Amino acid sequence: MATNQQRREAAKRKLERQLVRRAERAKRRKIIGVGVTVGVVVVVAGLIVVLSTQGGDNAAGEQPNESPSPAPSSEQIDIPTQRVQPAARPEPLPNPTNCEYPASGEPAKPVNPPNGQNVSSQGTVNVTLQSTVGDIPLTLDRALAPCTVNSFVSLAEQGFYTDTSCHRIGTTGLQMLQCGDPTGSGSGGPGYGFADETFQQLKYGRGILAMANSGPDTNGSQFFMVFGEAPLSPDYTVFGTISDEGLEVIDEVARGGHDGAFEPSPGGGKPNTEVKFTGVTVG
Repeated sequence: MATNQQRREAAKRKLERQLVRRAERAKRRKIIGVGVTVGVVVVVAGLIVVLSTQGGDNAAGEQPNESPSPAPSSEQIDIPTQRVQPAARPEPLPNPTNCEYPASGEPAKPVNPPNGQNVSSQGTVNVTLQSTVGDIPLTLDRALAPCTVNSFVSLAEQGFYTDTSCHRIGTTGLQMLQCGDPTGSGSGGPGYGFADETFQQLKYGRGILAMANSGPDTNGSQFFMVFGEAPLSPDYTVFGTISDEGLEVIDEVARGGHDGAFEPSPGGGKPNTEVKFTGVTVG
């Protein structure tokens, strides 16, 4: 029979074996845990790489694997072909009439104000804007706006518009080409202003020639040529029309698009196709 000493030694060896087995099991569990953790990290990293290469959420708002939508081509610009009815005053103006051209700001180019005495309010004046993209013939109507026609002819004859580029075009909404500012900024003028010559029946649309302004009675040298839609209130002096030949020239400029420099307000931008007046003939 085993003695007490022998029994104690056997119990001690058994306890030591149990401790060794426990240590080995703990070691195995630790190794497995590290392996699982590494595996999870690898999987997560892989998912991040996949998601980032799929486009997920980006500033352009594009769908995954899609290239940016192309800008509208020239064929996509909708330009009406129907001219609007030319404007006509419900009541004729006195003939002759007197016009006032008070000083207003600094002139963009040296120029003298026109003579405002005994200005005719009858008949028309033919003007051709010779430009780098082709001739744009106009017909100015004194019966619509005698003071405006008088100013425009005076500026043309003094060379104010020569070597001046059209600085703004709109191809949607208000479809027009705006010109007459030698600075190209949209704020230049002849150094004088004059009153509006408007009336409630005015309508704007393809073929209409009108004055640009910055508010009531702020006309100067800037004008715009409408080649399409023009949903405007009757606050812009209409003083003539654009020939079919001239409209074809402007249409091509419009199809070339613009740089968006005037977005969102007043809209449009500098024409991608430069329109520079090389000369202006009157008569």
